[in-house]
Amino acid sequence: MRARTAKKMQQGNQKQGKARVEPTGGAKLRYWFDGTMARGTSALVAWLAVVTVALILVFAVFVSLTGLEPGQGNVKGGFLGRVLTTFFHTLDPGTVAGDSGTWRYIATMLVLTVAGLFIVSALIGVIATGIDDKLAELRRGRSLVIEKDHTVILGWSDSVFAIVRELSIANESRKRPAVVILAEQDKVEMEEAIREKVGDLKGTRVVCRTGSALDLGDLALTNHGLARSIIVLSPGGDEPDSEVIKTLLALTHDGAGPHIVAEIQDPQNLEAARLVGGDRTVIVDKRETIARLIVQTSRQSGAAAVYTELFDFDGDEIYFHSDASLAGSTFAEAITAYETASVIGLVSPDGYVELNPAMDTVVGGSELVVVAEDDSVLASAARSTASVDESRINTAAVAPEATSKVLMLGWNERAATVVRELDEYAQAGSTLEILTELGTPDVPDLTNLTATVTRGRTSDRATLDRFDVKEYDQIIVLCYSDELPVQRADARTLVTLLHLREIVGDRTKGERPSVVSEMLDDRNRALAQVAHVDDVIVSDEILSLILSQLSENDRLEAVFQDLLDADGAEIYLRPVRDYVLEGEPVTYATVVASAVRRGETALGYRVSAESDDADANHGVYVNPAKSAMFGVLPADRVVVLAES
Repeated sequence: MRARTAKKMQQGNQKQGKARVEPTGGAKLRYWFDGTMARGTSALVAWLAVVTVALILVFAVFVSLTGLEPGQGNVKGGFLGRVLTTFFHTLDPGTVAGDSGTWRYIATMLVLTVAGLFIVSALIGVIATGIDDKLAELRRGRSLVIEKDHTVILGWSDSVFAIVRELSIANESRKRPAVVILAEQDKVEMEEAIREKVGDLKGTRVVCRTGSALDLGDLALTNHGLARSIIVLSPGGDEPDSEVIKTLLALTHDGAGPHIVAEIQDPQNLEAARLVGGDRTVIVDKRETIARLIVQTSRQSGAAAVYTELFDFDGDEIYFHSDASLAGSTFAEAITAYETASVIGLVSPDGYVELNPAMDTVVGGSELVVVAEDDSVLASAARSTASVDESRINTAAVAPEATSKVLMLGWNERAATVVRELDEYAQAGSTLEILTELGTPDVPDLTNLTATVTRGRTSDRATLDRFDVKEYDQIIVLCYSDELPVQRADARTLVTLLHLREIVGDRTKGERPSVVSEMLDDRNRALAQVAHVDDVIVSDEILSLILSQLSENDRLEAVFQDLLDADGAEIYLRPVRDYVLEGEPVTYATVVASAVRRGETALGYRVSAESDDADANHGVYVNPAKSAMFGVLPADRVVVLAES
């Protein structure tokens, strides 16, 4: 057996030896030719040029050797003249029509002209193909972006349109502003979608590139090292946070660079994202932020309009401002200092942000946190000279907040956070009833609320009639985003809202429960308003506003955190009669002074008669002039920052 095995191995080696055949010279030549042809359009044009030169030289030599040239009038300068003549015949078919001489000469030139036609046709085809390839390459968006001080957006979602719209407003005062988007979508499709949904870009150029943010080569196309800021959007899919974290790794692997703003879906991934992003990165917890906004707006009608006004670039925004002339003033004096700017907080020299600090706090070397129309007006902001009517200030004690009764319809991944936030604001003894058809409610441990869960169709009128809806203080309608597609989830929400309108619609404004709805698609917001909803929270829309603001100024993170957190100062819309006595209109400065005496910072007011008017921002006026006159009607509200 050993002998047979050795014999077989020897035969195999002999066969392998016979199989090793050295390539012939022709094979090597063909391999070299294939390699040159694979180099693209330039190689093809070069080969056509070689063939053309060879053809011209061959025919020029042939005509010279055979003596077929015509008379002296057609020959220019001997052999070089013949080369020129054959060149014209090769590239210009019309040249043969002017030939004279023997029939053999004319036939020879005709053959040359026909051969030239093939060469020229091939050249045109090669050039056309090369141009098409180059255009296709440009359409794929694979060229390097030559921009600086631009904003880079990595990823693609419905949030892109709101972000681009907000950045175009913020960039109006900049020179040659640009926004660069890198996503795995087709470049042309992205550009067409932006033109369709954003419209007027106000001079901002949007440059799209196709590629993956996880690929360092694709990422380099955005020239992100010279950007002003980078926004990392959360993609769809089963594990969106893992892609965001890997993108942060790609952006921060070399250390230096612009500041980054990224959104995370699952709060459990926050620490990992912050560890990877480092000091350059601001992480926005999408689930927590939306839940807090839902709770804030459910507690008081009109709060969503206030947050939108503060978070977007259209109207008044939050800025940081230093004013040495106020260094010796208290915070209460700083609040009343400006005519068209509202001071809402202080930033200590070590960077600590505090909204609505104690009124006797001395400004000193702290920066002011100010709500103003634009940061450019702060340097020349006029001082307020509006009068304060002391006789109209209400000094009566305010009744403590009563217990609340809340109804939540629907359940999704944000619901547990909403319940937890509701418990933070509720008074001891308050109740929460949850009605849901889909999802698995996992109610967290509560301190102030007593929660009960009921199964049933939230979009069914008979089911809703089993609840005494009119007796609730707040109604929160959540969408089934975990179980249904976007449009179907919003459709269920809209049907539920229509039933609620029919049930509570006969009650006067101010007496009916506050109804707040969550929507996934901003296009359904207008439909929800038909149901007379107090506020509608569109997840992607509000997140887009926050991301845009943070991309322009990452210091706003602490301000937004304080505004949305149950600890610290929050936004409240409180009855105007708690601040000024009813009667004739008073100046807004009087309202501000009354809020100061209560340890609160006034931000604006809401006119209840305009609450259904979207063009009037639902009656919400943020940062009005101190001299503006404010009517004192029972249903109107004052917008204030307060601890509770």
